Amino acid sequence: MRLKLTAVLVALGALCLPATAAAQLGVGSSGLGDEYFPLAGNGGYDVDHYILRLDYEPATDVLDGHVTVRATATQSLSRFNLDFRGFDIEALSVDDRAATFVRDGQELIVTPQQPLRDGREFTVDVKSSGVPAVITDPDGSIEGWIPTDDGAFVVNEPQGSPGWYPANDNPRDKATFDFRVTVPGGNVALANGVLEKVQTKQDGTTWRWRQDEPMAPYLATATNGQFETNFFELENGLPVYLAVDRPERTGANFSRIPQAIELFSETYGPYPFSAAGGIADNAGFVGYALETQTKANYSNEPGASTVVHEIAHEWFGNAVTLVEWRDIWLNEGFARWSEWYFTERTGGATAAATFRANYASRTPAYWTQPPANLGGAADMFDDPAYRRGAMTLQALRETIGEADFFALLRTWYAENRYGNVTTADFIETAERVSGEELSPFFQAWLFGTTRPPLPGT
Repeated sequence: MRLKLTAVLVALGALCLPATAAAQLGVGSSGLGDEYFPLAGNGGYDVDHYILRLDYEPATDVLDGHVTVRATATQSLSRFNLDFRGFDIEALSVDDRAATFVRDGQELIVTPQQPLRDGREFTVDVKSSGVPAVITDPDGSIEGWIPTDDGAFVVNEPQGSPGWYPANDNPRDKATFDFRVTVPGGNVALANGVLEKVQTKQDGTTWRWRQDEPMAPYLATATNGQFETNFFELENGLPVYLAVDRPERTGANFSRIPQAIELFSETYGPYPFSAAGGIADNAGFVGYALETQTKANYSNEPGASTVVHEIAHEWFGNAVTLVEWRDIWLNEGFARWSEWYFTERTGGATAAATFRANYASRTPAYWTQPPANLGGAADMFDDPAYRRGAMTLQALRETIGEADFFALLRTWYAENRYGNVTTADFIETAERVSGEELSPFFQAWLFGTTRPPLPGT
């Protein structure tokens, strides 16, 4: 009866609209057309803020969620989609009024009782319960809400977020976040941003975190378990949150975090967020470390260069974020080059020497996969996104000179902090800052399928 009554109310609402307005009502698209993940994200609205209230029981893997999405319509909508996989949905409302919904794969299709006008702010509440399904990517890696022996390792790049919360899951729709994560007493829950409160009751401990700077949905985390924590502040007052799953992990290389933040702040521009940190979990079966905004997740013992790499992502990847996944070299190439530069500035091999060693050791077959055209979703984490992307930046440094190169990095960050970018944007900025026409250079290094010439040859 509820479905039938709601359908009547929707129809009456449409009848009450002027004829021109009713004709202009649209349906939010079920995706934003990403080449690798066409259904990632949804059209017709822009999310402003998420409130994630999560209650997790590791013994059963059941995750109860109450998620509030505050958004603004960017067109007049009769219905819209959220990305959300699995779970039993116990209640769903728009502006505190029950809404109808249907499921279609990762699409949660919502029809509010009253249409949403273009420019209107609205709120969606979704209450759900279930065991999160671990997401398998086209390359065979896993992500999302991944159970561990004592909690969950929670990472999302590129499509894990809808496996544990309803979202507009596209990098270009950044929003602020509040997290309220309840776990068994004695466990720790780590999410993005600054810790606001820890409250223990009979039914568990609730960890409240707030991420005030804009964040792409894939960068959210709520990793939890039995961690030893070290929370402190840098000299400038920046809070740092470290969590280590002992005795399997030591987190010894987290000691590099303050030094990396200082160097990259000097090189690229001010640190972009209100917190920093890292989480070393005992989840080696996952097989990788991954950036999550303000607190990267490491499934194994973090290596020194890996910690530096993930800190660099706070600038490139987290603050300056790609528009489409095919441009992932803008994240990974920059972070890998940052590793080389950190080594150079801390007494090790120069980035130029590392560049030439990598250049000389690559076989002809390696150069057939350019970083700006990796192939498809199964290829996006292939080595050229990292190594050849980093080689591109070092080759550019040697082509346009030190002054222009570092001015370019600072300009790139300053102009795009908290925004989204493309390869074409980077090329335009490089030419504008350097005053040089660089089409042949970028064609060879980013798009070419043969070994590019070394600078100066």
